[in-house]
Amino acid sequence: MRVLLTTWGSRGDVEPLAGLAARLLELGAEVRVCAPADDEFVDLLARVGVPLVPLGPTVHSVVMGARPPSPGAAFRLAPELVAARYETLTAAAEGCDVLLATGLMPAGARSVAEKLGIRYVFACFHTVGLPSKHRRPPARPGTPSPEEETDNKVLWEQDAQRVNALYGEAENRHRAAIGLPPVANVRDYVFTERPWLAADPALVPWQDLTDLDVVTTGPWILPDERRLPDELETFLKAGEPPVYVGFGSMALHTSPDLARTAIEAIRAQGRRVLLARGWADLAPIDDGDDCFVVGEVNHQALFGRVAAVVHHGGAGTTTTAALAGAPQVVVAQIVDQPYWAAGVAELGIGVAHDGPTPTYDSLSAALTTVLAPETRALARAVAGTIRTDGTTVAAKMLLDPAGGERQPTRA
Repeated sequence: MRVLLTTWGSRGDVEPLAGLAARLLELGAEVRVCAPADDEFVDLLARVGVPLVPLGPTVHSVVMGARPPSPGAAFRLAPELVAARYETLTAAAEGCDVLLATGLMPAGARSVAEKLGIRYVFACFHTVGLPSKHRRPPARPGTPSPEEETDNKVLWEQDAQRVNALYGEAENRHRAAIGLPPVANVRDYVFTERPWLAADPALVPWQDLTDLDVVTTGPWILPDERRLPDELETFLKAGEPPVYVGFGSMALHTSPDLARTAIEAIRAQGRRVLLARGWADLAPIDDGDDCFVVGEVNHQALFGRVAAVVHHGGAGTTTTAALAGAPQVVVAQIVDQPYWAAGVAELGIGVAHDGPTPTYDSLSAALTTVLAPETRALARAVAGTIRTDGTTVAAKMLLDPAGGERQPTRA
């Protein structure tokens, strides 16, 4: 069986597909992955033996300008991604039996599957953008905040209109070019009535958070067997567990002094610092031997050996830290990250920082909570409940022609 997986987004959107691809290969499937061709994503897919088929612009080129992307940038990127999906996925899906799409609103993917007559699955790693009468929709680029008294149903109807404004013209223009009729609601067409949710139920309690018939699989985790670098091992063994600070693919335009703020707040707690360089290029503020900088490393091996994890709240980082039993300070920046921060705080395994720009005082207060013994004890207890079978569940459903027509059970 041949499976095409596609996404466009940060590492948190690409790594789960690498994990799923690896499991599909183990089960005997042929797998192709279409994703942005950032160097780290190419390397990530190479680790599991799947070449990356480039899709659209690199994420780094979009988010790492001198200034944050403007609202107008979303209206330029959306049709570019739609066009890229029609061109790239049409060729990549040739001979495939199923196409699974995730990441930033994958408009175009279902239309390609429809034209080729193959099965289509939409998967997500949270429920933030899924319609629900119980909560308000996320903010969309270039749109004002809704009035507080506006009914949720009205807000979700407006959300669908905003998605149409971003993707509708390009989607329907390309559909017409391949002989397909227009779609009136791009969002609902892309999501389908039975989206797959690849997340842990403890971190994402999805019941009543969407009106769609969600199929849950558990998170898609790529096992990482890489050794930690020798220099990092030496640092870890030289003293008490450090506090990790890393913001992955976030540019941190609003927090240019984050490294200094974090280092000073952590030192005030009597702790050492492990700084992840990331796309924000975090760096030490002096040559103190209590601070060590790492590049891309095995978080699965690392997070069980740190005192706490300070991060942006990406789905992958949050899940990895939870699985390792590491207390978390989530300094959410964009999109779904406030949602993950709230989940961490609700479970009692960490703190949701108030706002995207920490100060010495705000970060110190958060660290006081997460470094307390009771927070670590609770984080370790929750770690034992995190699902690790998500890629197996999802892979078997993809390989079963009836997959997704029934709700999977936990293994």
